Amino acid sequence: MKNYPPPYHLSQNKNKMIAIIKQYPLAMLVSVKDNKPLITHLPVIYNEETGKLVGHIDLNNTQANLLKENKEVTLVFKGLDTYISPCVYTTEQLPTWNYIIVHITGNVTAITNPEKAKQTMVSMTKFLEAPDHKFHLAINNPKMDKFIHYIHAFEIEITHWEGKFKLSQDKCEQDQENAKQELIKKSNEDITGFINTIYK
Repeated sequence: MKNYPPPYHLSQNKNKMIAIIKQYPLAMLVSVKDNKPLITHLPVIYNEETGKLVGHIDLNNTQANLLKENKEVTLVFKGLDTYISPCVYTTEQLPTWNYIIVHITGNVTAITNPEKAKQTMVSMTKFLEAPDHKFHLAINNPKMDKFIHYIHAFEIEITHWEGKFKLSQDKCEQDQENAKQELIKKSNEDITGFINTIYK
């Protein structure tokens, strides 16, 4: 049986994967309960100092009960993707879809200290408000004292990184470049620099 996905679609470059997490922090968080997957979409940020992922979830969310006690979770960070028409290639090919995605597996623990939980919210807001920082969330904001009782804050120790970069790597050099340009064209041109970084 052949390996899937092909090795050339997989990346072990941690710096690239961190860059994707930072650029696209809205994660798909997956837990399993009674052999059934529970999925929540929520922003998660990477803590440079600890190397952990940090986030919070509504306490009313069923998945909140699973985000503690070192339970294993999976997160999917979806970067750019686009349809690639055969007409963009210099060689005869079939239609395909290219994408940049990161899969993370880790063990999650609850942040039960209210002040630490509030600090994670402050840190997340600061990160998401960058670079203009038009809004500053103060840890002593009165609304925080009420809000903190309705969320479950958590951090995830990463145990496995997997980058899935399907970027026409099996095509000739010119076709790879054409597919890259198609990805840029279908995306916001303001992030062209980011796409070029992933291709390096």
